[in-house]
Amino acid sequence: MREELSTAMMADQPPPLEATPILNEVPLLPHMVNGDTAQQVILVQVNPGETFTIRTEDGHIQCIQGPAHVPMMSPNGSVPPIFVPPGYVSQMVEENGVRKVIVMPHSTEFHPSMHPPPPHVPHYMHPHPALLPHPPHPVYPAVPGTGEMPPQFVHQHPPPPSPHVYQDQESRSHGRTNFVQRDERTLKMQEHLKKRLKDRQATGHTNNKMNSPPSSPHKVHNSSNANVQNGYGKGQQGTGGPIKQKQAGKTRGSPSADAEIGESDTESRKSQELLTISKPVVSEVQARSTVLSWSPPVASQNGDARDVTLAGFTFEVAISNSGKNGKFKSVYVGEETTITLPDLRPATDYHVRVSASSSSTKETVSELTSFTTESCEPDPPAAPKVVSKTKNSLNLQWKSSNDNGSKITNYLLEWDEGKNGVFKECYYGHLKQHKVTKLTPSTKYIFRLAAKNDIGMSGFSETLICYTIGIVPPPPPPPRLTEEGVTWLSLEWSPPSGVSSDDSLTYILEMEEEGSDYGFQAGYNGDELSCTLQDLRRNTSYKFRLFAHNTEGKSGPSEVVEYRTSPDKPGPPSKPTVKGKIHSHNVKVTWDPPKDTGGSDISTYILEISEASAGSKWEVSYTGSTREHVCAHLKPGSTYRLRVSCIGRGGQSQASDLLTVQTAAVPPGPCHPPCLAGKAKPKEIPLQWDPPSTDGGSEITEYIVEMANCDQDERRQAYRGQALECTASGLLPGRAYCFWIRAANKAGLGPCSEKAEISTAPGPPDPCCIPLLTCKTSTCVVAAWECPASNGAEVSEYKLEWGQVEGSMHIIYSGPLLSYEVKGLTPATTYYCRVQAVNIAGAGLFGEIGMVTTPASVPAAVTVLHLLEEDQMDAPVPLSMCLALHWEEPCCHGAEIIGYHIEYGEKQLLTVNRVTSHVLENLQPDTFYRIRIQAFNSLGAGPFSPSIKAKTKPLPPDPPHLECVVFSYQSLKLKWGEGPSRALIANPTQFNLQMEDRLGRFITVYSGPCHTYKVQRLSESTTYYFKIQACNDAGEGEFSEVYAFTTTKSPPPALKAPKVHQLGDNTCEVTWEPLQPMKGDSIVYILQLASGREVDQVYKGPETSFRFTNVQTNCEYRFRVCAGRQYQDCTGTQELHGPYSPSTVFSSQKAELVSQCSDPSPDLTKSRRKSLSDEQFAFLLLVGFAAVAIVFAVIIQYFVIK
Repeated sequence: MREELSTAMMADQPPPLEATPILNEVPLLPHMVNGDTAQQVILVQVNPGETFTIRTEDGHIQCIQGPAHVPMMSPNGSVPPIFVPPGYVSQMVEENGVRKVIVMPHSTEFHPSMHPPPPHVPHYMHPHPALLPHPPHPVYPAVPGTGEMPPQFVHQHPPPPSPHVYQDQESRSHGRTNFVQRDERTLKMQEHLKKRLKDRQATGHTNNKMNSPPSSPHKVHNSSNANVQNGYGKGQQGTGGPIKQKQAGKTRGSPSADAEIGESDTESRKSQELLTISKPVVSEVQARSTVLSWSPPVASQNGDARDVTLAGFTFEVAISNSGKNGKFKSVYVGEETTITLPDLRPATDYHVRVSASSSSTKETVSELTSFTTESCEPDPPAAPKVVSKTKNSLNLQWKSSNDNGSKITNYLLEWDEGKNGVFKECYYGHLKQHKVTKLTPSTKYIFRLAAKNDIGMSGFSETLICYTIGIVPPPPPPPRLTEEGVTWLSLEWSPPSGVSSDDSLTYILEMEEEGSDYGFQAGYNGDELSCTLQDLRRNTSYKFRLFAHNTEGKSGPSEVVEYRTSPDKPGPPSKPTVKGKIHSHNVKVTWDPPKDTGGSDISTYILEISEASAGSKWEVSYTGSTREHVCAHLKPGSTYRLRVSCIGRGGQSQASDLLTVQTAAVPPGPCHPPCLAGKAKPKEIPLQWDPPSTDGGSEITEYIVEMANCDQDERRQAYRGQALECTASGLLPGRAYCFWIRAANKAGLGPCSEKAEISTAPGPPDPCCIPLLTCKTSTCVVAAWECPASNGAEVSEYKLEWGQVEGSMHIIYSGPLLSYEVKGLTPATTYYCRVQAVNIAGAGLFGEIGMVTTPASVPAAVTVLHLLEEDQMDAPVPLSMCLALHWEEPCCHGAEIIGYHIEYGEKQLLTVNRVTSHVLENLQPDTFYRIRIQAFNSLGAGPFSPSIKAKTKPLPPDPPHLECVVFSYQSLKLKWGEGPSRALIANPTQFNLQMEDRLGRFITVYSGPCHTYKVQRLSESTTYYFKIQACNDAGEGEFSEVYAFTTTKSPPPALKAPKVHQLGDNTCEVTWEPLQPMKGDSIVYILQLASGREVDQVYKGPETSFRFTNVQTNCEYRFRVCAGRQYQDCTGTQELHGPYSPSTVFSSQKAELVSQCSDPSPDLTKSRRKSLSDEQFAFLLLVGFAAVAIVFAVIIQYFVIK
């Protein structure tokens, strides 16, 4: 049983079936040829316009384009599993004993967002090693045998980049290209296939059609511009063109199932889901637009209807205005369910339908909906036409326009009345013609037309411009030439005289070519006042005449003028050739004239030459009429390019082909003179140079530098090498040297350059000679000197060093003069000097030293004059009446000083001997004096010294009276004068208090403005001697007489608490420590007993113990003791008591004694309390004021501020 696999698929999505190689590529096995195995042949039918893709054993992809039958082997006689591409289903049908697999589009269409086939599913067919080609069978004679398959249907492709064939396809491959054809034919094809499937199921396939070929399928149209074949190659180009989208909104590409299915036999599935969509609804019908809406599609399966979701559906609207069976035009593709149809014709019948499709269902088409648009005003009519005209009338006629559903009732004709102004009504009626009368001859008029029906007035037509008939125009002026060319002439002319500017004239320009026998022929006919005549012959003369023409007739010709076209550019001359020998600096070239001279003689040839190096410019070497030239002034050893162009009357031609020549090399040309590189030094000159302007056509190999002292001296070589710089050394400073340079190449040594005269840097001048010294006065010396050798640079200045010591001189002059007058010298002094010359190179060495001694003179002025202070004097003098002067002896200037003249006061002159100090006496106290002094010797008196001002001091104050106000055994408080004890304010008077020491000298113990002083650390009962002196600005006054003050005796020290020992019930013994006699004075002791508040003295004497009786029981006693010092004075025996000791408590109840060192009694404490000093009292006051200020500040802060 023979099986046939037939495919009806899209051209851009054929199933890539995997199979074995084609029959003509694999040898056939004998048992397969005999058919003795269970294997069977499966024919894969490839329809026209389709592509069948298989994969061979070596991994290559083969594409077979239809129409063709591909025989494939089935190893077990069964149909191999075929994985169809998304959007298709495979159905097995059997017709006339032949089983066929039909692959047809399914409602589940492929979309790029779908997942690729699962990995466990083979890609459309498993490659099996036993699937081999079968020997040829004459099953279908119309299809070529497998051994004779046309080679154009077999293409080799590389292996696919991925096992998923469809994963790289673009979404644009699913677009629609021919909606109208698909809509009608798809419905018919589906109905036909369903009918044939039902017939075959009813008849049981009894018809035997084994020997008849299958029906030819219809050609498949590609639905997009994507050139994809199974994801690898280009598909067939679809026949449908692109669709213009008439409706804006969200649109996307429709699915790729828009193909025309042929009439091949198919078998549908038993249970299939059908999709239906209701008729669209038309609303808001207007003259040129309407609103169209429709409901979502409804799915039905086995008679059950259900709603489907709107998401994923694409709707297509097609419209026709030529009947239900007319041509439908797609106007919208998108997802909206309500759209507005624009650009419709008024009063026109339309038929519209809607189709819906998605990626999971088949496409369905709704029933037709008819509607008629409303009527409106007419379309604007065409412009009226002139039927006839005269000098005074125009007869106009027009055609009616589209009435848009309402009959045209009237026409409105407007005109400008020949004034080029506002349009006014000329005619209003139902006729289609109108005659305008009473017009002006040769006048321009403008008309426009509008149509009116029952709905409204249309827009105006285009304007009509016409003229009334006038008179024949006079002959116009002859045409003028404005511009000429090789094959054209531009002419212009003026209107005839006496013609109104509103007249409509046309012009006829006739011309006659030189040497032509045809006479004048028309070259231009129009209403312009200029024209350009093309396609003329070059360098040819033409005659012209002009006619003016209006509606009345043609004028006479103008005068005949003659103009000539320009000649053309000549062609390029021949390539120049070399004539004779090529020299190093010139070459002779010749050339032939061009083959095309451009219609004129060649007047000039231009020979251009350029070096062969890149970027070189062309230079004109020759301009003339001859055809040969000698190119001179060439560079030796250089390559040149030559070209020739020629000039005729038509211009300059293109350049000829290039001639390349190379000149012979020569020795290099002269170099430029060497120049100074940087700065010249005194003994060497750095040189640099540039290569010669011409290297002679060969590379420079070396340079030779020669030098000489001058032109006449013998030259000597200073450098030889390839560098472009050198240094000439061993030279003298400030000297000029001559240099020459020569360049050499392989052709020889070039000439010397011009002389370069370069001087070495100037050196410092030579040392100067001994200067000539002349004493002009005792304080002035004239020094003169001569100019030394300058060493190449003029001496700019001289420096004169001068000094009194040969090794310690300083510069006193710097300038260009050769002499200098030294002033302000000291007479009778030896001076040393030397001169140094300086130029731009530096300073030379100093010359030899000269010596001169100035003559003697009067003494110099006293420079130091001042007053001596009191401590600087050897003997004290009263400064209120005397001034002590001191000065330094000035220079005697060679003659010994005899004495000094002192001038003071009212020019009082005092002469003293040769001393350096003097005291001016008998002066007035507190008086200013101006003092100056001069020295004199045997030659005369010198100048006075600068004046000084001095003032005598006022008389010093008298000493105050000194007294002692407080005596103590350790201190004496002294007081003098009247005033505060402390210097609270500035006191101009100072006091010096002196006390005599043990050696009998008075020493100062106090110096200050206070009037009191306490002398401390004194000895008791000792007499001290004091004197006092007052000082102020006038000086120190005299000391007072000596005052004697004696310190008092010191009291005994305090004793320790006495000890009490009970001797019996009514007796106790009190003991205390003894004291040594104080400076021979005896000590007595006083024992006091305190009982309650009463204090009684119980003992006084020299003993250190006392036995107390009559001690009462149950009583408390307190004992204390003090020491007293007994001494003799003028008044008798005196006692000086010390402080009491602490009390000792004794109670008679206890047998033991209690010794308690308690605090002294209030009376004793009060007696021992020391009085506050002045400093302590001031400190207490300050602390009190600070505390009060702080309290007030806190109160103000708290109560006032807050």
